[in-house]
Amino acid sequence: MHELGIVIHVMKTIEDIAPENHITKVGSATLEVGEVSGIVTNEFVDAWNYFRKKKPLFEDAELNIIKMQAITYCTACKKTYPTVEYGRTCPYCKSGETYLVTGNECTIRDVTAQTEDEKEDDPGMPSGAEQESRT
Repeated sequence: MHELGIVIHVMKTIEDIAPENHITKVGSATLEVGEVSGIVTNEFVDAWNYFRKKKPLFEDAELNIIKMQAITYCTACKKTYPTVEYGRTCPYCKSGETYLVTGNECTIRDVTAQTEDEKEDDPGMPSGAEQESRT
């Protein structure tokens, strides 16, 4: 289950940017996850919920996942197509000269956070930092 390792990496990345952005509490993290990334979404969410309870910075942090469609490019006919539906063989020209353009990524899209400049009793968690990380 590599989801555990990815969750740890995502949290570590956010922890690394927390001091420079004065983040005291993460409200949510939004990730873009490619449909052929190999990440099992429900296991990823379970791992997030397990680890967030162990880290005060993430204690109440929600995880949002945006699924990214896998797109493949054919170098023979210069067209793109949905990878999951057609695989490695181009549906237009039947060429195998293709490569994945998008769909295997796991990217931190944004983080909402409370900063030390905000009051503890502030019910909102405005965006305190945005960081992109590719894994």
